[in-house]
Amino acid sequence: MDERRRYDRATADLEPPLAILDMDALRANAAGMVDRARGKPIRLASKSIRCREVLRRVLRIDGFRGIMAFTLPEALWLAADGFTDILVAYPTADGAALAALAGDVRAAREITVMADSVEHLDFIEKAVGGVPDRQQIRICLDVDAGFTAFGGRFRAGALRSPVREPADAVALAATTAGRPGLRLTGLMAYEAQIAGVGDRVPGPYGRVVRLMQERSRRELAVRRGRVVQAVRRIADLEFVNGGGTGSVEKTAREKAVTEIAAGSGLYHPRLFDFYRNFTGRPAALFALPVVRRPAPDVVTVLGGGYHASGSPGASRLPQPYLPAGLRYDPREGAGEVQTPLLGPAARDLGIGDRVWFRHAKAGEMCERFDALHLVEGDRVTETVPTYRGEGKTFL
Repeated sequence: MDERRRYDRATADLEPPLAILDMDALRANAAGMVDRARGKPIRLASKSIRCREVLRRVLRIDGFRGIMAFTLPEALWLAADGFTDILVAYPTADGAALAALAGDVRAAREITVMADSVEHLDFIEKAVGGVPDRQQIRICLDVDAGFTAFGGRFRAGALRSPVREPADAVALAATTAGRPGLRLTGLMAYEAQIAGVGDRVPGPYGRVVRLMQERSRRELAVRRGRVVQAVRRIADLEFVNGGGTGSVEKTAREKAVTEIAAGSGLYHPRLFDFYRNFTGRPAALFALPVVRRPAPDVVTVLGGGYHASGSPGASRLPQPYLPAGLRYDPREGAGEVQTPLLGPAARDLGIGDRVWFRHAKAGEMCERFDALHLVEGDRVTETVPTYRGEGKTFL
């Protein structure tokens, strides 16, 4: 049975729009990620999942350990539900959440917050200053993993931390260690220009991307090793985090890195089709119903304007996936209320039929749907709420 028929049959009793998670595909993707990690644990990026039940299921798979949360309120919520070893991937400016963290023995034991400046340390200490019997706050230093060339005139990678060289990290580590209310426990460096940029691109641009990534990988391996070595003289680091779905096996080679961060590869959204070093199976999809037939080769579906974050462009649009052979009208794209789709495949679609889409990114799909229907074979075995379905967005 082909995928489209299988998904249609599994969800025949449900009304679209709806979202599914193909559990066979997810498990296959998880196995591939664990294999690529070469024995190093994978810290599960919650922003790429956004569903507590899926987080639980993945963490039961050998090779996955710990959560990388995207906000401190999310981390507190997960910790209260029994999740452990939670790293907040981005610095927080939420004073109330910091005070709650400092006042909760269990949460303070399980959650580590991010810092990349003395200003962050000052903010944390001010936020928790009035908490009686406050707990020590666990700190992870965020180090810039971007690639620069031509004297800094060229840069690739996320604009994250101002901490780049060993001396920068040592200075901040020493300042952290000198504050009794804080404890330096980890270090993170995320190489977005490798992990988050596909290298399976034809033509000259693809060659430039691959050249940049190889040079960046070599430079970062040396610099990250030196940073970690220098910081370990000041603090007994429990973990050194790096990588992402697109660079799992490359980052795992570095001796200084103790764990890999990843999550998007489990759902395998559209943007992850463009990597040469691994393949995956689309696991997370959403279905929109056909509501119009403006012409023989045109159907219109309900909704569809689920653009992904990042630099705007066609790559941020969902992919009409099943049936194959549908494309957007270039004048309309993905619409706010309805979306026309063009192509020969439209001839066989009638009112009420489903078009299956893949989101460009992973967890962002869950911001549009209250539930994920978990598909095994040709049936839905369970329906579980997304963060949105539980009234939690954290952004």
